[in-house]
Amino acid sequence: MPLLLEPFAAGFVQRGLVVGVLVALVCAVVGTWVVLRGMAFLGEALAHGMLPGVAAATLLGAPAIIGAAVSASAMAAGVAALQRRGRLSADTSIGLLFVASLATGVIIISASRSFATDATAILFGDILAAAPADILLLSIVAALTLVLAAVGHRSFVALTVDPRQAQLLGLRPRLAHVQLVGMVTLAVVAAYQAVGSLLVVGMLLGPAVAAGRWTVRIVSTMAIAAAIGSASVVAGLLVSWYTGTAAGSTIALVAVLAAPLSALLRGLATLRARTAPASPEPSVERTP
Repeated sequence: MPLLLEPFAAGFVQRGLVVGVLVALVCAVVGTWVVLRGMAFLGEALAHGMLPGVAAATLLGAPAIIGAAVSASAMAAGVAALQRRGRLSADTSIGLLFVASLATGVIIISASRSFATDATAILFGDILAAAPADILLLSIVAALTLVLAAVGHRSFVALTVDPRQAQLLGLRPRLAHVQLVGMVTLAVVAAYQAVGSLLVVGMLLGPAVAAGRWTVRIVSTMAIAAAIGSASVVAGLLVSWYTGTAAGSTIALVAVLAAPLSALLRGLATLRARTAPASPEPSVERTP
């Protein structure tokens, strides 16, 4: 037990833990919808789409979070515009903008000879460098995410089950889709500080997929995913502390590994339930 608690005696690890749990909460809520709606590719594209904005903001001396928000929002708007006005499919539109954003980010980074450290933080995160301001920002983002998810829950469910029926019910599925994309953008921008733009999709997908093995209810999936994500943060920080690995990358890997581990445990539980002998019925003595 002392070995488990020792790392969390350090103030920077405590701040990293709080930031990680808040990220896990946001990603659990949004990631559940990402998995249900099949929006994983969009989430990955938005994560990479932040790179040029963050790089430009860093070079200009502006807050990186602003650059990330502007760049990811531009990426989401570009995907929506291509889908609405052109004849391109969703995957094709996302793929084109994904490559363009990634290439632009690399070009901006290569223009500066002293960008190596900042680039590493952008790509892989630096959760142990979290400041009180980051905790405050993530707390606001988490609260906003919960409010948006609660307000739009009915529309999101109808959109996922049957968009045409949602339209007939007056739930405006196009607006609901825009709101979902906005929530994914918000989650990606908020989480990149902790695990970086390359690994943020792991926090979105891993816990949500793992939670889906144990329940079919959406709200329950979100709650279990939040617990799994938080546990991944704790485990990742511990492994990182004792092995000297990058904290953000370790957390993301643990979150991803939670999916196959959950599938294995669920399979074992199902097999055990099927092979368990039936309990004998209690005998009842009859009096003459």
